[in-house]
Amino acid sequence: MSNFSSGASPEPAQPKKRPAGFTRHVWVACALLLLIALLPTKGFLFSLLLAAGVIWILLNVVKQYRQAFGVSAESTSVSAEKTYRTNMGAPPVPAKGLKQYADEVYRANAQMLADLNRYGVMDSLAKERHDAELTASIAKAKRDLAAAEAQLAVVRNDVLDVRQVAKRHNVGFYDYEHPAETSVKLADELATVRAHIKNKLREKTAVTTVSGFTFNGSAREGDKFVRDLSALLLRAYNAEAENCVKTVKAGNLDTARARLEKSREQIAKRGTMIGLQITSAFHRLREQEVELAARHLEALAIQKQVEAEARAEARETAKAQREWEALKAKQKKEVDHYSNVLAQLQATGDLEGVHRVQEQLEEAEAKLADAEDNALNTRAGYVYVISNLGAFGDGVVKIGMTRRLNPMERVRELGDASVPFLFDVHALFFSKDAVGIETMLHQHFATQRVNLVNLRREYFYATPASVREALVEHQVELVEYQEAAPADEFSTSNELRKALQLTTA
Repeated sequence: MSNFSSGASPEPAQPKKRPAGFTRHVWVACALLLLIALLPTKGFLFSLLLAAGVIWILLNVVKQYRQAFGVSAESTSVSAEKTYRTNMGAPPVPAKGLKQYADEVYRANAQMLADLNRYGVMDSLAKERHDAELTASIAKAKRDLAAAEAQLAVVRNDVLDVRQVAKRHNVGFYDYEHPAETSVKLADELATVRAHIKNKLREKTAVTTVSGFTFNGSAREGDKFVRDLSALLLRAYNAEAENCVKTVKAGNLDTARARLEKSREQIAKRGTMIGLQITSAFHRLREQEVELAARHLEALAIQKQVEAEARAEARETAKAQREWEALKAKQKKEVDHYSNVLAQLQATGDLEGVHRVQEQLEEAEAKLADAEDNALNTRAGYVYVISNLGAFGDGVVKIGMTRRLNPMERVRELGDASVPFLFDVHALFFSKDAVGIETMLHQHFATQRVNLVNLRREYFYATPASVREALVEHQVELVEYQEAAPADEFSTSNELRKALQLTTA
């Protein structure tokens, strides 16, 4: 039978109650049967009448039962179809005739469906189901359409990008490896510059040409000639710009700029026939590419210098520490020596020798304590103010500090093969806080640094007299300070040069 999941279901009809005299008739029939059984044989005729009455009562009971469950009095079977018609509920399942009962149920179901279709109930349910399916199909179709459109947009962008790449390659612009691509500070700026370059090429504003050019009297041929020659010359310019980026070094940016500018001028000469010029905006973008490469390479060079100087400073510190440790060991050995001698003199009773050695022992112990203190105090050392007139000229000094036991050794190392002359010393003094004094002087002359990029370069645009005034201002104790620089090697070299010139003259 059909099962409906939508729509309001009608209230199931309740089966009718049995007729009021149904039970009474049954009891009467049972009483008559009992009476027949008790009568003697002589009352046969009376018993026969009683039996006829019982049969009549039973037939009446069956008739009432059939009428109650939708079966006519003349029918001999229970009808599911008639039960549906009389709205009495489902008929009882008979003990026999199940196939007939199933057929009756099928016919009742068919009749019910026919009635539902006649009243339009099935049409409404089917319409609702059809509308729901149609709505779901439309929603799915919209989703599929949106996904297809998104995929189509991606494919179109890829196709467009490939075409643009092909056009850029045609004029010699490639996505080559740029030195600044790995730079944390310059990578975004480089990406912006490259995007502007690509826009110029896409918009065809990288070059300018004359209009209305004809070739063999044909404007069409003239336009083709202008396009081909423009692409060829622009390709040559872009190749030169890429070479400038790849060959630029730290410190030779001006050379790369001049090379690119010369290439632009040569392109203009070759394109005189069609009035071809590399636009200033496009030329500036290619120059920025070169500048970014140079800036990144300069930053790498500075970083290497800083790392090299840090390693040199670490070696200098380790060497100074070894010197202090050696001095401490030497002083310890000297203290042990005087202690042994003092013990021997005390054993022999030499009072004069004991007094003399006792003073020497105290002096050695004081030196040992001072060496141990300086070895542990990493801020202790020698502050120096030096200059090199022959290498840097007048008005440039170097201010630094060293923890070496022999500070002049460090000054001589600074005057090695990297400079033509030895440094002249203006001040060289020991301090328990040499680091603090050095930092104070560097801060005092911070705006006068020679190298504002690498702060480990301790050269300043200052005179020895101005450094002395700064030390006095900060109440640094000085024993001696020499303002004039003798510059012996430089002076002697100048004299020999003059003499040589006179001799050759």
